[in-house]
Amino acid sequence: MPELPEVETVKRGLEAALTQAVISDVTLKRSNLRTPFPLDFAKKLSGRKITAIKRRAKYLLFYFDNDLVLIAHLGMTGRFSVHKSDNNELSTHDHVIFDFAGGRQLIYNDPRRFGLMELCSRHELEQHKLFAHLAPEPLEEKFTPAYLQKSLSKRESPIKPTIMDQKIVVGVGNIYANEALFMAGISPLKPANAISKKIPELISCIHNVLNDAIKAGGSTLKDFAHVSGESGYFQHSFHVYGKGGKACSKCESAIISIRQAGRATFYCPKCQK
Repeated sequence: MPELPEVETVKRGLEAALTQAVISDVTLKRSNLRTPFPLDFAKKLSGRKITAIKRRAKYLLFYFDNDLVLIAHLGMTGRFSVHKSDNNELSTHDHVIFDFAGGRQLIYNDPRRFGLMELCSRHELEQHKLFAHLAPEPLEEKFTPAYLQKSLSKRESPIKPTIMDQKIVVGVGNIYANEALFMAGISPLKPANAISKKIPELISCIHNVLNDAIKAGGSTLKDFAHVSGESGYFQHSFHVYGKGGKACSKCESAIISIRQAGRATFYCPKCQK
């Protein structure tokens, strides 16, 4: 599933291509993705101008020139791509086509259909069911050592699944939790309330790994691609993720692979304590 750097990469591509663009028509090739499309979805968006495109956690937010916001999630295999409208043949899994004045199309493709699209008014956005429970963003000022210390103080669960908890911090997905913990020298097995002295370093490593991944255009392991169709490159910088049994880049010990909370975990038993 695309994580924060991948969604941020998509957001930036869409922002550059479509800000101030006016939707002339919307075509739905089916009635639903993960959930049904909102009532009168195409009608409500036709004729509207995109004034801004933002990201919250792993959600894309399209702001329009009225009170409306389109909330989109890519699920596991969703992808947005921008095309010239007269130079595009639709494929089987192209489920939503946004036509724009001036001759461009935004196409949403999703083979597994785990993505979603919902509409919301701006003033209701923060309290929307998808966002009301979400914690601070990892790259924003609210994600401080004091905040994380308080959030982890009573958590005895292992640190890796804990920092993936959207009620603690949003967007630190599996790949980047593995990499940040390696960079910070923290074992993914360590209880969350036992890393107090390492919290500032962990936050710094989360910042570094996410920012480096965004600069690299995210990680392409299977399905992810930019709006332009290009792949991300951060997978070439992985230290531990997907490297079970291989030599640690720091000490040459064998990287261990286990499962935590149903997700793959990779770590160096010597470098991470």
